[in-house]
Amino acid sequence: MELRRQILALGLEAERDAEQAERVMLFRLLLANGMELRTRMDRQLSGSGLTTQQAMLLQVLQGQSEAPTLKQLAATLAMSHQNLKQIASVLERKGFLEIVPDEKDGRVRRLHLTKQHHRFWKRRNTDDHAEVGQWTASLSLAEVRVLVRSLDKLHHALMQSRHPA
Repeated sequence: MELRRQILALGLEAERDAEQAERVMLFRLLLANGMELRTRMDRQLSGSGLTTQQAMLLQVLQGQSEAPTLKQLAATLAMSHQNLKQIASVLERKGFLEIVPDEKDGRVRRLHLTKQHHRFWKRRNTDDHAEVGQWTASLSLAEVRVLVRSLDKLHHALMQSRHPA
């Protein structure tokens, strides 16, 4: 067994429940792949002064139907209000978003994307998407589709268990 797989399988050889061992391996592989992909995207974005975490925050913010509050976006991203505020403040200084008082309640702050944000991603998306395509080229389109559906299902279940209806 190759070293990478040995490291990921540490402690699982004694696991009596084969299904449980596979689920733990899935968890470890998701973390390992996530860390590698984040590192690669950080490198890809390094010249722009953004990090993968900042880019993800902007992506999630862009997908909101209305400008969310700091508290709402922190909950969506599963991060503390304080951590989100720090990241958002950096993005505000860089010109990607504005943190503005709510029109009805001035104590509440809402996050708004700027024109600079939209221009920036319009210029970058083609190359960034092509790079992601190269990183995932070892998977067939059918495998990508199955993986996307499976990970989406997992994400939905995790979000549901965090916030039961």
